Amino acid sequence: MAFTYLLEAKSLAWLWLAASVLSEIAGTVALRQSDGFSRVVPAVVAGACYVLAVWWMSLAMKHIGMGVTYAVWAGSGLGLTALLGAALFDEPLSGLRLAGLALVVAGVVTLSLAAPSPPAR
Repeated sequence: MAFTYLLEAKSLAWLWLAASVLSEIAGTVALRQSDGFSRVVPAVVAGACYVLAVWWMSLAMKHIGMGVTYAVWAGSGLGLTALLGAALFDEPLSGLRLAGLALVVAGVVTLSLAAPSPPAR
């Protein structure tokens, strides 16, 4: 891809990770809309989004450690999905749930700050 030369590999890896998180979130929303896989289009969209999410996460892991990659992916996906659930589907978002989300964010930040970068390939 031509644009890969415009960014450093590490910066591009973070963009791949962001795309992976967004794809995972889109897949989860589509999964909710699939009504237990009884609606074909949302079910196919969910599957495609999850495949893209894992592929893009694998590209990010070339330059970001596996532990940090997965922590950021899972934590970001969890937090943003919970917020979208509240905004789009009227799912409850209590003070205790918000405290839990804050703990997830704190854990992801801590892991990201404490982890050394893997050697470049």
